[in-house]
Amino acid sequence: MMTADGVWQQIFSFDNYSELLALVRNSLIAGAALGLIGGLVGVFVIMRDLPFAVHGISELSFAGASAALLLGVNIVAGSIVGSLIAAGTIGVLGSRARDRNSVIGIIMPFGLGLGVLFLALYKGRAANKFGLLTGQIVAVDTPQMTWLLGTSALVLIALAVIWRPLTFASADPEVAEARGVPIRALSFAFMVVLGLAVALSVQIVGALLVLALLVTPAAAAARITASPVLLPVLSVVFAVASIEGGILLALGSSIPISPYVTTISFTIYVVCRLAGAYRTRRWGARRTAPQPA
Repeated sequence: MMTADGVWQQIFSFDNYSELLALVRNSLIAGAALGLIGGLVGVFVIMRDLPFAVHGISELSFAGASAALLLGVNIVAGSIVGSLIAAGTIGVLGSRARDRNSVIGIIMPFGLGLGVLFLALYKGRAANKFGLLTGQIVAVDTPQMTWLLGTSALVLIALAVIWRPLTFASADPEVAEARGVPIRALSFAFMVVLGLAVALSVQIVGALLVLALLVTPAAAAARITASPVLLPVLSVVFAVASIEGGILLALGSSIPISPYVTTISFTIYVVCRLAGAYRTRRWGARRTAPQPA
């Protein structure tokens, strides 16, 4: 029977950890960029109720990356193409919530089926197949880094341009439309930005658990603040902490990165939810307390 120490030693091994850090330098840089992008984009994912869309886009992003792996071309580029196709389809066909969810429900199994087909045809290393689903930390080479940082910069520029009108349209779409805000154009533009963010996240945490970067940090931040300034800041901090912590833990472990990222992200959410509930109870108690005459 294996003891607790035996299980720990089987999972973790921090021998020569300092030397191993050099292997993930690119991943740490990419993780910081993805945490920034995921935290900012996640704010609007929560405001616009799009977590299901994130999962749907990730499936077609997985299919694009799998096709690129099979064809021997840049995996990041393939992932981006798949994400943009999914995001564009959802943006064009799913203007209403009911229509959008139906479109996503159709896209998800189609993308997953294509991805599995392409991986079945791929005869290379099994680790490459597994990494597309669960993430990998040592496979971010210089060409991939260029794609990741370049696309991250593009997403940041796009968010800077549409941030204010998108915030208005997300918080109160009826009033925003009445005041002349281009709701449809903003919605489509954000879906494209979301597609790019999903494609970037898939490279590190894998297609199955991309929600841990694009949904959970923002949802955690929303539990403890409604400030339009503090909310994105905390969302970014939580996302960066999740992915960088996951990379550093996975480096000394035999387990893929995604369980660590999701565990850290979930823990942050639970703490924020408890803190938010405690603050709400205290505020309610103060309001209902009898006032001195």
